Amino acid sequence: MQILAIETSCDETAIAVVECSGKPENPSFVVRAHVVATQIATHRPFGGVVPSLAKREHLKNLPLAYDEVIQKLNSPAGGEKYALKPDRIAVTVGPGLEPALWTGVNFANSLAEKLHVPLIGINHLEGHMFSSWLAGKTVAFPAIVLLVSGGHTALVRMDSMKSWEKLGETQDDAAGEAFDKVAKILGLPYPGGPEVEKEARAGNPDAIAFPRPMLHSGDFNFSFSGLKTAVLYHLRVNPLTPESSKPKADICASFQKAAIDVLVAKALRAADECGAQSLLVCGGVAGNAVLRAELARRAGEEGIAFHAPAMEYNTDNAVMIAVAAYLGTAHPADKALPNLNI
Repeated sequence: MQILAIETSCDETAIAVVECSGKPENPSFVVRAHVVATQIATHRPFGGVVPSLAKREHLKNLPLAYDEVIQKLNSPAGGEKYALKPDRIAVTVGPGLEPALWTGVNFANSLAEKLHVPLIGINHLEGHMFSSWLAGKTVAFPAIVLLVSGGHTALVRMDSMKSWEKLGETQDDAAGEAFDKVAKILGLPYPGGPEVEKEARAGNPDAIAFPRPMLHSGDFNFSFSGLKTAVLYHLRVNPLTPESSKPKADICASFQKAAIDVLVAKALRAADECGAQSLLVCGGVAGNAVLRAELARRAGEEGIAFHAPAMEYNTDNAVMIAVAAYLGTAHPADKALPNLNI
């Protein structure tokens, strides 16, 4: 089955063509073309995503990305031409920025009418959840999924491809949002997560005793607003100066360790209580090398299989939307922007 997928939930304009085959328990995916047009330069001066600008950039980038996909299919690296004959078109319908989402939905609808193929809507978070299957490894159930991104942080129990339950989620800031806000406090450029991680490499993660919010709450919810505020208060008492060389790195390393300690502890406790055979991490923050390494180490100690998508599929992309369309729950695109509880 060939799936043409479109993703415009936030500030990445992404289109992909994916060949999908096999049974759900042992699927196979071949990415025939994969394009992501970033908007970082547009939003960086504002320190975050501006919805109206995101919509404008999507309107500009969607036809360009589609043309690039066609070019890649016609001129593949080291292979034969591949015809675009989709069996279905999949498009992200939520959650996300409504102006951005509608640009993708409208573009997908036009393509579906032009190509005479069915159009289905896909939940953005389901796309992230199913991105781990791109690695080609079998995921044993039950599985615990740590979904951690700029807009979402949640723990999900998966009992099958079609059955899952949300165990907990952030009560305020998502983890990625906290990384971005701490970066902004420290004067680091947007997007802040990779910048904080980069600074942290030179710092001491035990230099500052930042709090671990809700670590012992007894549930699977998260809170990162207080941790972000703790960084702000620390800087008020210990302001950075031009002579400061390592304090910024120490702040980043200590903040990162506090956030990761909570994420890892709750994910492993959920896995233990649910008798999970697999632990999955996904979303933009899953690209953090320290988080991935710590989850892999702890899962290994517990005898739990660890799964994470390749780095290029952690951030928003259309390949994961195609995978979700093949494996997960599809939603009619004429019911766009559903508020789905996962």
